[in-house]
Amino acid sequence: MSASRLDIGARRDSEPRAAAVISGLGTCLPSNTVHNTSLAEGLDTSDEWIRTRTGIQSRRRITPDLSVLDLACEAAGNALRSAGTDAVDGLVFATTTPERPCPSAAPEIASRTGLGHVLAFDISAVCSGFLYALTTAGALITAGTVDSVLVVAAETYSRVVDPTDRSTAVLFGDGAGAVVLRSGTTGEPGSLLAHDLGSDGTGADLIRIPGTREQGTGQRWFTMSGRKVYLQAIDRMAESARRVMKDCGWSPATLGMLVPHQANARIIEALAGRLGLPPERVLRALAHTGNTAAASIPLALAGAVADHRLEPGARTVLTAFGGGLSWASTGLIWPQLTAVTSEV
Repeated sequence: MSASRLDIGARRDSEPRAAAVISGLGTCLPSNTVHNTSLAEGLDTSDEWIRTRTGIQSRRRITPDLSVLDLACEAAGNALRSAGTDAVDGLVFATTTPERPCPSAAPEIASRTGLGHVLAFDISAVCSGFLYALTTAGALITAGTVDSVLVVAAETYSRVVDPTDRSTAVLFGDGAGAVVLRSGTTGEPGSLLAHDLGSDGTGADLIRIPGTREQGTGQRWFTMSGRKVYLQAIDRMAESARRVMKDCGWSPATLGMLVPHQANARIIEALAGRLGLPPERVLRALAHTGNTAAASIPLALAGAVADHRLEPGARTVLTAFGGGLSWASTGLIWPQLTAVTSEV
């Protein structure tokens, strides 16, 4: 295993240090809801089968007139409103379902959101993308390069999932989430305290969308080796979350909330068991969104803030696993904020 860790001294040094602080949270979901019963008709399955194996009851999917950029821009604007600002110094965009391979989407999102000529670039780390982007943006702030960054994650997997493949068609939904990061110190709620990042390229074929060289100009569907991914996801997220808790000086017994990537209910339940956490301290929020890949963690956070499952002051670990293979975790004390959400 290869892993990279960033510990800014929250545990070993009580003196506050420079840190990136979450100050705003926004999300956007398509208004179009697709229930299990709609999918079951053409997939030789049932609502009960899907619920039992995935924990998903419905998911949101964009209509032909919308794009991943529309979702991203709406979530970005909502995060800015949540933070009470209309300006940041940079934008990092996480997606694996861009409208085009070139140019990157981040500059267009920045322009459409009214941010002007700011630093802007894309990150592709599949379901780990939001945490990779969060860590990168935080490092830009603590290095003194910028004072604030908008981190956006948006996905439209409905356009790359084979509608005839029962193993993947029922899992994925579309959506977007974003946070505003500002410069601050480790003594503030919302400050990013520790990060853990890792990858294993020997598993690159386990989660993939074929390239044009492999499949020509025809439709390139998303594929996933379900059982192998299931086992890797549990192992990698558990290990990564433990490393972040150790760096923060926390134990599972003192953790307020674990917020995992919302892949499916069975992975989340197995992860909770691996870490010895009761269900109420592991956020499960995919019943009505499905797996939204990089967008799943900010979407889950917004829902948890709205229904008071995640309260200010909670010791919080975010953890994700995705294609690459890649994984990431971040530790923070959850801040006082109001998430701004909308539909398109």
